[in-house]
Amino acid sequence: MVEVESRAAGDKDSRSRWRALLSIFGDRRIIYLLAGVMTAAVYYALLGLGLFVTKDRVPYLFLLAACQFVTSVIVYPWYRLVVFRVSGESWITGYLRFYAVGLSFLAASVIGVPILVEFAGIPIMVAQGLIIAASPPLSYVTHRAWTFSDRGKV
Repeated sequence: MVEVESRAAGDKDSRSRWRALLSIFGDRRIIYLLAGVMTAAVYYALLGLGLFVTKDRVPYLFLLAACQFVTSVIVYPWYRLVVFRVSGESWITGYLRFYAVGLSFLAASVIGVPILVEFAGIPIMVAQGLIIAASPPLSYVTHRAWTFSDRGKV
């Protein structure tokens, strides 16, 4: 009888831990962080593949821009549907705002990566990683306030 009661209490504890874990993943900031990791992984894979395939025949600044564009096309639906849960607004208008924010971070890459590569001698992928590491907090605020804001509440 004692074993049954302790097992039932253990089941209850595991359920409450499971609910706590699910509530953490229900937090938009955590989902955004996971989306950022996914975005960086897609971008890095595309950039690494581009650098490998072109073998210095294409300027790396062109690859930065091309990979940023392709990545934004791939990840926009995730940000729209899962992270910010937007509905009712045009996908094209939303994507254009999303890409406009992305262009500001592309500008940071186009300025920062050459400085780190050419003057500090840091490899391209490492330099891009340093630039990316600084951008998530700012991009979250910008996307939340402008890209995916609820314009119906204004």
